[in-house]
Amino acid sequence: MACQGCCCCWSAGHLNQDNARFLLLAVLIVLYMLCGAAVFSAIERAQECRAKEQWREKLLNFSLTHNLSLDELQGFLRDYEEATAAGIRIGDSRPRWDFTGAFYFVGTVVSTIGFGMTTPATVGGKVFLIFYGLIGCAGTILFFNLFLERLITVIAFIMKSCHERQLRKKGVLQSDNQRSSGTSEADSMVGWKPSVYYVMLILCMASLIISCCASAMYTPIEGWSYFDSLYFCFVAFSTIGFGDLVSSQNAQYESQGLYRFGNFVFILMGVCCIYSLFNVISILIKQSINWILKKMECHYCQCQRKALLLRRNVVTPSNVRSGQEISIETDGVIESETDGRRLSGEMISMKDFLASNKVSLAILQKQLSETANGCPRQANVSARHKGFSGGVGALAIMNNRLAETSGDR
Repeated sequence: MACQGCCCCWSAGHLNQDNARFLLLAVLIVLYMLCGAAVFSAIERAQECRAKEQWREKLLNFSLTHNLSLDELQGFLRDYEEATAAGIRIGDSRPRWDFTGAFYFVGTVVSTIGFGMTTPATVGGKVFLIFYGLIGCAGTILFFNLFLERLITVIAFIMKSCHERQLRKKGVLQSDNQRSSGTSEADSMVGWKPSVYYVMLILCMASLIISCCASAMYTPIEGWSYFDSLYFCFVAFSTIGFGDLVSSQNAQYESQGLYRFGNFVFILMGVCCIYSLFNVISILIKQSINWILKKMECHYCQCQRKALLLRRNVVTPSNVRSGQEISIETDGVIESETDGRRLSGEMISMKDFLASNKVSLAILQKQLSETANGCPRQANVSARHKGFSGGVGALAIMNNRLAETSGDR
């Protein structure tokens, strides 16, 4: 009965694959956030309590030493917190709202990093930020997607060149002076597609190299440890932007102009590479979600089969193999069996996992292959596209949806 109830719950909604994938991803993200909250709370909570206790002791000792009431002292500290939010700092620091400081601020806005060390304090500045960020963030996301397309073009060309070199070493491909009319490179390269996993590996290596080089610059100039510099690079490049560590905040640096230029270049390159890496990893996450949905579907089919067998044993005698009263259920079983679904509930191997639901991987592999072979994109494949280009990653998904829904009305 519990199994039959599970079947009813799964089939009641009649969710298509896109909706099921969306809901499953939402559930997994919530579970991921809950696990992360539990881990961070377990790691950081004890340190927070110790820091608060030490601060209370220092505050009490200071008030007793200087004969100040705790209320007056805490009021003064609250005033300082408000001044800090407005950009006032103790000691030497660069102005927040001179032109270079404002340029650094708008860079954190349009890149969606948002460190938080500088925020508009006036109503006019807050209103302008809303409209400025709306257009700036959208334009920057478009820039990241276009950067991803060109980066994939370069990676695909390099991977194709390496693959051709390997084939020539094996004697499959012939050089220009040895090529005969019977065999062509096009025939030898049929079926080759760049691996998405290699693309992910290359992007990981590029992001790691940029982070290590940037950390080597931040460590001596900012006075951070190398680990803190790597931590800042990930927080900044992934556009998380906590604001606990922020580069280029001191009033003066040695070779200040060169350092600020290098800081800008490293952040730009790092954000582009990490964004491209996130797009590729999102495809693999979607692959995993499809595998989970397939497992749930197999469990549902197995559960449905058990429920039908249970109903058959209850309604009809065991010696009756067919009858009018169960023709609907048996037809459903026959159809599901002929569809090739796994009704036995056996485990799906890793080979089956990699072989199934490769739509997203195939799309990206097709784009890699086309860009590597230098095939021009079809400008007017269909009148329904109305000028929407293919794109890569999140931009491709949006463009495909726009193309599907922009038919002639």
